Amino acid sequence: MNIYTVIPSRGGSKSIPKKNIKSLYGKPLIEYSIEYSLKCSLVAHTIVSTDSEEIAEIARNCGAEVPFIRPGDLAQDDTPDYPVFRYALNTLEDLYSEQIDIVVMLRPTSPLRPPGLIEKGIALLQRFPEASSVRSVALSKEHPFRQWKMTGEYIIGYETEVFEAYNLPRQQLPTVFFQTGDIEIIRRRTLLGGSISGEHILPLIIKPEEVVDIDNISDWHKAGEQLQRNKA
Repeated sequence: MNIYTVIPSRGGSKSIPKKNIKSLYGKPLIEYSIEYSLKCSLVAHTIVSTDSEEIAEIARNCGAEVPFIRPGDLAQDDTPDYPVFRYALNTLEDLYSEQIDIVVMLRPTSPLRPPGLIEKGIALLQRFPEASSVRSVALSKEHPFRQWKMTGEYIIGYETEVFEAYNLPRQQLPTVFFQTGDIEIIRRRTLLGGSISGEHILPLIIKPEEVVDIDNISDWHKAGEQLQRNKA
């Protein structure tokens, strides 16, 4: 299989300015994801998709390829993943004159992935030919049956299909997961079919304590502390 990693990295981060190239424990944040991909022998090309020339230069210095600059209309705050990755697939196949079988998505905001996720995810896809994608997940600490939403002056249980789901004993609660930002692995046919995930998604289960997803400055400090502990 011809496997490309695509690391999405737009320049307009609001929560932490220039987050993807900000130094975290001595490295630009994006370098952790680039290094992770480069270590995997299954990956033919490690690509950074960005609208920023500054990010592109740093990514190239870290060993990634940046064969195109993403159009600005695909780098807005509200731009979903699908058009970004469909554009990357089409553009890369044109530029490299070859068909890409699988796209691995590594978000820069997850710099501390457990080892071997790409290899494990590809092995899963090979075992299940009907699967459309693989997505990293972890057991949810806060169960959705215990969540509530406002309706006027009152609250109602978020889960409405199960009668008083919020009153079920813990032993009867179904096992649920939340998606992490560590990795997504997508078949070409899934992207061509109009989806980033498809209908048959395989879980790549990660321990909750291994999940590091940087969304704000507090997460940033926690990631730095974890890196320091890992190096100790």
